[in-house]
Amino acid sequence: MKLKAKQFFRYKEDRRSVVFIAIYFVVATITWLALPLKWYLTIPLVFINCLLSFICATVVHNTIHYPIFKVPFYNRIFQVILSFTYGHPVSAYVPGHNFSHHKYTQTDKDNIRTSKARFKWNFLNQLFFFYIMSIDIIKAERRFVKKMKKEKPRWYKQYIMEKYFLIAAKVVLLFIDWQKFLLVIIIPHQYAAWGIVGTNLFQHDGCDEEHPYNHSRSFTGKLLNWFTFNNGYHTMHHLRPGLHWSLLPQHHEKHIQPHIHPNLNQKNFLAYCWKTYIWPGKRVDYLGNPFVLSPKQKDQDWVADVPIKEHITSLGAIQK
Repeated sequence: MKLKAKQFFRYKEDRRSVVFIAIYFVVATITWLALPLKWYLTIPLVFINCLLSFICATVVHNTIHYPIFKVPFYNRIFQVILSFTYGHPVSAYVPGHNFSHHKYTQTDKDNIRTSKARFKWNFLNQLFFFYIMSIDIIKAERRFVKKMKKEKPRWYKQYIMEKYFLIAAKVVLLFIDWQKFLLVIIIPHQYAAWGIVGTNLFQHDGCDEEHPYNHSRSFTGKLLNWFTFNNGYHTMHHLRPGLHWSLLPQHHEKHIQPHIHPNLNQKNFLAYCWKTYIWPGKRVDYLGNPFVLSPKQKDQDWVADVPIKEHITSLGAIQK
């Protein structure tokens, strides 16, 4: 008997997520088999793989908030497969994002707070944001995993399964052809990680983390949100992180748009990036005033305060 989408997925809209993941694997395989090619063919192919890997990274983000399948076993397998699309264990996204960034947005317990990027030229803040954050993200992840091993063994086993299947696959592909491995695996996966972490800068920089609505910047363009599964509706996502991505636009229109400052409700993402990072490229707050950085602060440990047993499933998602 044919299994219907409504019996298989928690929300039928996630069929699009699965389709994009399938497209990623098909394109990556075709690229691997087609190489080597002339440079003018190689560069566009690698670029397409980068974009697809980033799109899959947005699926990773949604998955650790709201697993897509009704059957937990399917979600566990799905997270292993999904890890191959952007080069990191899906469960590893949980510490820095769910428990640090969402709970302690823009404070010294937020491992990816934007005040860590302190270049005078704003373009460099966006360009190097991922690399500035990486060491602190990894340190917090290690502490979190160590705690999970003791307090939530099922989550830890899921993390280990994703991690070592991924490492094994990378080692095999590296051994087969290191040049193809660099072009098809390393560069796209690095781009995806750079991109998904870098979203934090344009979503939060210059906002008011203490305001009930002006703590995040949203991008409402339909094309952008179609390809990124509504990740542009970031303000609503912060207010309701357990809300499925397909519901964000209507909730944004009802609960956010009437209250948020107009400057934080951006429609054209590319126009915003041009103005913010290229010309005039000035770092300003959401009111248009010069952005004043707070004094440098070291990250404060948040891991010890996480009530693991009550708030996290055996997968990567916070319980609602």
